[in-house]
Amino acid sequence: MNVDIYRRSEPGNKLSYLIVPTGQPIPEEATNVDWQARKQAVHVDDAVEHLHPYEIDNPRAQIEEKGYAITSVYHQVASQGDAP
Repeated sequence: MNVDIYRRSEPGNKLSYLIVPTGQPIPEEATNVDWQARKQAVHVDDAVEHLHPYEIDNPRAQIEEKGYAITSVYHQVASQGDAP
C-alpha cells in the first residue's frame, strides 16, 4: 500500500507517526496542527504485524477501521537526528 507519512513531537523527546493512504486527508478525528508531513507515496507492507521504523502495530487493521494508522503510546520513537 502507498501511504503518506506524518510525524509529531511528543513529550519526553519522543515521536509519533501517522500514516494514511496516499492522497487521502487525515481523518478529522486525528487532525492535529502538530502533524508534519514527512514523506508522500511511500510503499509499505501494510500486512505486517508491526511497521518498523514507524512503530505502528497492525497498520492494515487500523486503516480499515479508522482510515489511518498511528504509533501506539507504548511504541513512540526516540527523537534523534536520524529519525525518519
